Amino acid sequence: MSQHHDQGAAAGKPAPATEHPGLSQDERAELERLRTETARLHGQGTATARRRFSWRTPVSIVLIVLGCVLGPVAVLGVWAGNEVSDTGRWVATVEPLIHDPAIQNVLTDKITAEVVSQLNLTGTINQASAQLDDKGLTRISSLLKTFTPQIASGVTGFIHSTVHTVITSPAVAKIWVQVNTAAHQAVVKVLSGEGNGAISTSNGQIVLNLGPFVAVVKQDLVDRGFSLASNIPPVSPTVALFQAKDLGKAQAGYRLIKTLKIVLPILALALLAAGVYVARRRRRALIGAALGLAGSMLVLAIGLLIARSIYLNSVPPSVLPGDAAAAAFDAMVYFIKIGLRVVLAVALVVAIGAFITGSSRTAVQTRSALKSGAGRIRASGERRGVTAGPAGEWTYAHRKGLRIGAVALFALVFVFWGHPTGLVVILLVVLLLVVLGLIEVIGRPAAEPESAGQT
Repeated sequence: MSQHHDQGAAAGKPAPATEHPGLSQDERAELERLRTETARLHGQGTATARRRFSWRTPVSIVLIVLGCVLGPVAVLGVWAGNEVSDTGRWVATVEPLIHDPAIQNVLTDKITAEVVSQLNLTGTINQASAQLDDKGLTRISSLLKTFTPQIASGVTGFIHSTVHTVITSPAVAKIWVQVNTAAHQAVVKVLSGEGNGAISTSNGQIVLNLGPFVAVVKQDLVDRGFSLASNIPPVSPTVALFQAKDLGKAQAGYRLIKTLKIVLPILALALLAAGVYVARRRRRALIGAALGLAGSMLVLAIGLLIARSIYLNSVPPSVLPGDAAAAAFDAMVYFIKIGLRVVLAVALVVAIGAFITGSSRTAVQTRSALKSGAGRIRASGERRGVTAGPAGEWTYAHRKGLRIGAVALFALVFVFWGHPTGLVVILLVVLLLVVLGLIEVIGRPAAEPESAGQT
């Protein structure tokens, strides 16, 4: 019995690393670490069973879920705050609208209608007909009255064509930027409920003052020889940009979100970090938190699609045509989409990084394959006389610190990037992987001293 027992005990012991002579030094060390970890986990089996219903797991789950729920709210809070506090961000939001054909058509129709109404073409033609009749030119006067609708239509078409040419010109694009830059403070007043400006509220709508554009069109018509346009008085027509029936509630919610612009992201990250810290298996909790945050960004994206559909159905075509309303909505939520893509990309990178650095079989095999690939590249270079020499040995000896430094450097670049996009995140990750790969390829262990028997 004792002999069998001794044999079983011997079988349960970890096999020495020398049983795998084909492994590199790093792979042997990794194998020994995994065997030690496996033995420790087996030894703690009974204790783990007793702690199966520990308070840590439910508390960790609650904290992570709360952090994931707050994630989309934080993205919206940062977006709302930036749209007000950053004039450049606001101009970047609305600047593409002037180049959108649907918005150009809306502006053209609005300005044309205002110009025609101020000119009173039918009244002007009737007045000219009466003057001709008084001078005895009754035949011409009669013809003028007969063709009044056609003449008015032709003049209206000329004005419409001129207005469209002006609206689509680079000069008006610059004016659009200037007007919206100046109107940024007016937006703040609208959302805070203070006064009116170039952008204001009217009958439950957010409207843009077209006065500056009418003045440009008036001058262009006069320059083209249409002297009648000089009679257009200074006017301030408006065009509805957004429906705002519940503007009061939106203003209250906006003020709250603006106040919490900084608090919400910090709170969301703190909840996620606390959930990971409390968890018994922190690596698995980190992966779950990252994937949960990524999932919440997908939910936000779906919510934007639903909100878009609801908004377009709520705007009457008489207020804003469907294509123009869609362009306006897409412009306003553009930076929300950028923000959620950034968070989604970062969350996925964290989840993948936590998984790859873990102790699962797939993770270990992946790391081993990467190390083997780097070793083959280094060996191929050395066979061709390309070697890092002492620098390679130094890199190998300090590889852990270099890895940590590279990750920290790229993290700092991301934090101080200003307004990163999803593409920026992907680019930074690719560059980081290249740097980490170079550390593996350049680093080589010092050559082992030859034994005396080989001299």
